[in-house]
Amino acid sequence: MTSQATEDTTPGRRERKKAATRAAIATAALTLFLERGFDAVGIREVAAQADVAVATVFKHFDSKEALLFDEDDDMAAALILAVRERAGGVGVLDALEGWFLQTNTVSATQSSDPSFASFMNLVNGTPALLGYWRARWQQHEPALAAAIRETSSANALTAKMVAHLALDGYTYAVSSGEPGASIAVVFDLLRNGSSLG
Repeated sequence: MTSQATEDTTPGRRERKKAATRAAIATAALTLFLERGFDAVGIREVAAQADVAVATVFKHFDSKEALLFDEDDDMAAALILAVRERAGGVGVLDALEGWFLQTNTVSATQSSDPSFASFMNLVNGTPALLGYWRARWQQHEPALAAAIRETSSANALTAKMVAHLALDGYTYAVSSGEPGASIAVVFDLLRNGSSLG
């Protein structure tokens, strides 16, 4: 008979093992892609580098492109939470802009982190990766729009447009090489519109 203590810790151990395997696969993929380029590396090579079966790679990732963006869903969930749980008196746009500026992605780019610069060079230099990343972030638009709608006076269309423009602006900003300045422009346009004729 299994003790209660063992039953209580087994799921935690299983989840930690899954997370470790996922991280090992993502690390192996990034290493190979940076060394040889995205298009030159196959899934079998990633699996061999991570010491797992090909089936295990696909158990954790639904595509080759997904191997490089293993933290994006967690980041998007945190962004939506930042809108939902913002402090009283903090507007939606302030919450969004503040969250974007504090992400590791933006701070790494602004601090000229060489490993992140290599990652972004890989993404920007591979149309399939850049397109995948932007499309993946846009998938979070309905959830972000719902959070905006539920926590502000925005109507449904306004909430959708703000979500769309903010998410698209974020991916553009990070890939631009000037994320802080680009995000500032995005949110200035959202707040004040354009003075262009």
